[in-house]
Amino acid sequence: MALLIVAALLWIGIHLGVAGTRLRDAVVGRIGDAAFRIVFSALSVLVLLLLVRAWAEAPTALLWVAPDWLRWVAVIVMLPAFMLFVGSLTVRNPTAVGPREQMGRPPRGMIRVTRHPMLWSFSIWAALHLLNNGDSASVVFFGAFLVTALAGMPSIDAKLARRDPDTWQALSAATSIVPFAAIVAGRNRFVPNEIGWLTAGLGVAAWIVLLLAHPWLFGVAPMVW
Repeated sequence: MALLIVAALLWIGIHLGVAGTRLRDAVVGRIGDAAFRIVFSALSVLVLLLLVRAWAEAPTALLWVAPDWLRWVAVIVMLPAFMLFVGSLTVRNPTAVGPREQMGRPPRGMIRVTRHPMLWSFSIWAALHLLNNGDSASVVFFGAFLVTALAGMPSIDAKLARRDPDTWQALSAATSIVPFAAIVAGRNRFVPNEIGWLTAGLGVAAWIVLLLAHPWLFGVAPMVW
């Protein structure tokens, strides 16, 4: 369990303590953005592999038993999580592009729903798996991803605000972290056509494939009959 905790803290540390912080700005100033991305990506992969291996080998204790209905909730709620994930891949996110690329471009597609669709998909995935597993090793493993994804949203916002205040001001005025909050507040509107049938179809297809393959990939059947 000690190795798992160390790996989880490393995962959280490199994402919340480096990415999106002024430390990142300082490192980028010395080695350049491209070099930083390469080093950070390589380090993230190494820590992720360590985290997965530590979780697989860690001793664990059962903390609670998830009721069967909660597993059905997870199956259903993972569908919008897949929609958010696929939607994040089909539109340029203003938080991840340079000022010139974003200049004059209003939020589109899934960014109207939330400016962090990918991180929300990871948050939903991590929270559902943490609740449904109920053992100490899973709490540490999935908790690391949940903390990173949720805390990463304001961290990314802060990075954009420092890098490009004008873009951040326009983006924050028209979008929200919480899904649909800007739409409900009247600061934006939901445009299904911008998301498109392809995104919806890919999200549903990925959801079905993973449901069917889950027992073979991970040894657990998500659906209870």
